[in-house]
Amino acid sequence: MSGCPFCNLETDQCCLVTPALRAFRDSFPVSKGHALIVPRRHVASLFDLDEAELAAIWSAVSAVRQQLQEEFKPDGFNIGVNDGTAAGQTVSHAHLHVIPRYAGDVPDPRGGVRWIIPSKADYWSESK
Repeated sequence: MSGCPFCNLETDQCCLVTPALRAFRDSFPVSKGHALIVPRRHVASLFDLDEAELAAIWSAVSAVRQQLQEEFKPDGFNIGVNDGTAAGQTVSHAHLHVIPRYAGDVPDPRGGVRWIIPSKADYWSESK
């Protein structure tokens, strides 16, 4: 797709390239090392991928995580997908985020991805 930023990536921008996908650092990282894994085939949703493409994506998660672990030594990771406009997807090409997390990067990281809906995130407090 000519207007898709993920379809027009140069290989030298990538930290991992396979026949099925490319991985690269996010242009607007939420943490040091934040990477995206993008299938080569232009589809809007990961759910539009076939089993082989999905297997390649999940294999790449491990490889990219290892790269980030070696380079940045984070204390944890969030792995996430925004699937559809209502879920916050802004580029209509399937992609998966690998986000390194660091001790102290937020005051209280409990709840992780649950914070996408803040009123549902803090399920452990006595006041709820």
